[in-house]
Parts: sequence; structure tokens; C-alpha cells
Amino acid sequence: MAKFGKKYNKVVELVDKNKFYPISEAIELAKKTTTTKFDSTVEVAFNLNVDPRHADQQIRGAVVLPKGTGKTQKILVLTNTKETEAKEAGADFVGGKDMIEKIQKENWFGFDVIIATPDIMAELGKIGKLLGPKGLMPNPKTGTVTPDVKKAVEEVKKGKVEYRVDKNGNIHAILGKASFKAEDLKANYDVIFDTIRKAKPSAVKGAYIKNIAVTTTMGPGIKVLIEL
Repeated sequence: MAKFGKKYNKVVELVDKNKFYPISEAIELAKKTTTTKFDSTVEVAFNLNVDPRHADQQIRGAVVLPKGTGKTQKILVLTNTKETEAKEAGADFVGGKDMIEKIQKENWFGFDVIIATPDIMAELGKIGKLLGPKGLMPNPKTGTVTPDVKKAVEEVKKGKVEYRVDKNGNIHAILGKASFKAEDLKANYDVIFDTIRKAKPSAVKGAYIKNIAVTTTMGPGIKVLIEL
């Protein structure tokens, strides 16, 4: 059985396990129950009534958070044709086959996001087994495979986050940092909630969003009232 520290045990008493909090209250409570010395990440988890085994229920995409994530993402752009554009947009690393070989031979992962142009995807496929498990493989659905490198880099820098349903029907997403103003975390939540709500597959009958919870790094989970 997991053992928790005094700090955690103290803040967990502030959370009513049987209550579903309106999102504004849940966010305020999450900020109060952070236990780390560093600036904790605030996350939201959605439990959905979907079966990811069916292709039409594999919910995946990306959204730009209006208030950002509070995290600086290192961006690698892989391209044969848009190197200058990528550098001017502010990508941290830019290259083609040379970068792919660096990842393959040196096991280099000094980046958080890969943006790739369509012309290099055949080469990139060779290291799909390395990138896939880390969630780094670019995908058109998330806007990371695109000829518009400038737009893609700018969106990541503004606070673009990806979301993807797991095999148990859960989606986890970042809302920001515990140091954010509550209204900024709420603004980010509203965008994520609305995006997932609109992604409801037509095959789903009955309640689509089953449960929502907000938490901070190493903090207690807080149940959120679903307000459609």
C-alpha cells in the first residue's frame, strides 16, 4: 500500500472524495493542494465512454491553449525543403537525414516535439519504433506533419498540446502550472473541454464524458462536475 508524506496527508483532507466540484472550485482547490517545492503542473483527465479498439473512436488531436502551458518546448523540425523557414520560425533544431541518423545512432532525444514536412516522412518511418513509444512520431492529425512549418512551430511555442485516448478510454492533458492565475487555468480547461466534447464519435450512445478529474504533480485528484 502506498505511503504518503505529511504534506500530502494534510492537503488531501481539503478534498471531499465524494464531491464533484464546479471547475472553478476544482482549480482553486488544485492550487491549494500542490505539495511540491517546484512549480507543479496542473493536469486534467477525462474518462470517456468510447472503445478505442474501433478506428472511429480513437480520439486524437491537438489544441492551442490560450494561456499557454508554462513549459518551454524544444522543437526539432525535420525537412528536406523548409530548413530556412524552420530556423526563422524559431525551431531549436533543424535538419534532415542527418538528424534522423543522430536519433538512430546516438539515441539522441534532446527535444520535446518533432515537426516534419511530408517530403521526409518516408525517411522518418525508419525510426518509427524509436519515436512511437515516446509519443514523438509526427502525425497529420496533430498538425506535426505539415508543409506549413512556420505555423506549426509558432503554435507549439504558443502552447499547443496533444491529446490522445488510451486503451482504457482516458485522455490526459496539461492545463498549465500551479502558479498560473485560476482564471487562466479555467480558460485553458474550457478550450480542452470544448474540443473533446465536439470530438464525440457518432457511434457513442448515452453519456460520452463519464468522469473528469483535475490534479497537480503529486497532488490529490479532484472530481470535476460535468457541465455541458
